[in-house]
Amino acid sequence: MSRSALPVILCLLAQWSEGLAERSNVVLFLVDDLGWMDLGCQGSHYYKTPNIDRLAASGIRFTNAYAACAVCTPTRASILTGKYPARNLMTQWLPAGRWSATGHRMREGRFLRSLPLEEVTLAEALREAGYRTLHVGKWHLGGPPFSLPSHHGFDVNVGGSEHGAPGHYFYPYKGSWKIPTTEQRVQKITLPDGKKGEYLTDRLTSEALKLIEESRGQPFFLYLPYYAVHTPLQGKKELISRFSSIRRDQRQGSPVYAAMVASVDESVGRVVKKLEELKMTDNTLVIFTSDNGGFAGATRHDPLRANKGSHYEGGIRVPLIVAGAGVKGREQTSSVPTISNDIYPTVLEMMGLSSRPYQHVDGVSLAPVIKGSGKVRRDALFWHYPHYNRHPQSAPVSIVRHGKWKLIEFLERSEFELYDLEKDPGEKVNRAADYPNLVSEMNTRLQKWKKEVGAQAMESNPQYTGK
Repeated sequence: MSRSALPVILCLLAQWSEGLAERSNVVLFLVDDLGWMDLGCQGSHYYKTPNIDRLAASGIRFTNAYAACAVCTPTRASILTGKYPARNLMTQWLPAGRWSATGHRMREGRFLRSLPLEEVTLAEALREAGYRTLHVGKWHLGGPPFSLPSHHGFDVNVGGSEHGAPGHYFYPYKGSWKIPTTEQRVQKITLPDGKKGEYLTDRLTSEALKLIEESRGQPFFLYLPYYAVHTPLQGKKELISRFSSIRRDQRQGSPVYAAMVASVDESVGRVVKKLEELKMTDNTLVIFTSDNGGFAGATRHDPLRANKGSHYEGGIRVPLIVAGAGVKGREQTSSVPTISNDIYPTVLEMMGLSSRPYQHVDGVSLAPVIKGSGKVRRDALFWHYPHYNRHPQSAPVSIVRHGKWKLIEFLERSEFELYDLEKDPGEKVNRAADYPNLVSEMNTRLQKWKKEVGAQAMESNPQYTGK
């Protein structure tokens, strides 16, 4: 290298380093099984979420936000890949095993049991752009030897494994899980260490705060997918007592579940406070959402129909809040229909990074709405779930939402339901018989989409006995 070239190289390196320092951070909260009506800002009078409500008031809240699936794994895959579950074959929760060879009329569609290494995740895209990538909490997209957060773009992994639920919410975080197909019990430890009385949600937040401190001087992506408020329902005694004192006829759900929601809210407040202390508030994009509707045994989503596991609105409609860097205005709401796939391209555009259209092929950037600079153009939203599960009102379905209309194709019995979501968000009145031409038109759109994404079909099950 010539001596004359050295100053030029040093200057370029300095400019690159300065660019990294000026780049905004990203914090993505993903709460497990948090329902659409489980926040104060969403209309709940029972659950107390002042910190999340303040976050919503400081930015924009999307009122027509959807999870990519009514169960957890597919939605998590869609967030990180920008693809519909039907396209990346991550259509069922892991490890599943709910299908019965004699008890189900149809054979389930094929699905993958780990996130493919071929996918360039959001974490990988941000790491390539100079970000420090941090995973704290639930993973549930596969396990060892090659499908942990460290294999999919994260520099740090705290608490992420193949397990979909924690061993326990209190230290030592031990528990067991019964494999549905074999009845075998598998022992699991969510975190290897801790202190007596320590609560998992609090501990994960403390780990996240340490990582934020360590990341000063370098842009970071903090993915904070809490295990809460997934079962087992376990909360801090003082919070349970607080919600137990409320009259039963004024409760929206279980006091234990309410305590878990309150703990998540406390943790969101701690993260926001840390960003404020480090003067990062204006330089950090904060996204808050859920992976599916709330658990039927814990909460209600009135006026929405059903809960987690069902593809009626209560199972797939979720909160979505965006605040911080680049967000125009306060106390904004948007009725634009959104889905989990949109997070990937939205983050890239908000960070000023090049899009990856061949990766996040099914996502649409919400940046124009968030920045107040334009509109989002989207034709329709789609779902495909060729599986069974044990949640109430669940069924194998394919769905298209176009405008105010939602068409549900029941794969087992080849029947359709059509709902006007503007007039009937609770999906009480099936309008399929009233609008046969609309059903035909939307079904044509749905079948075309399924063909385009390679959606796995269900087949008749010759072993079915009805038992």
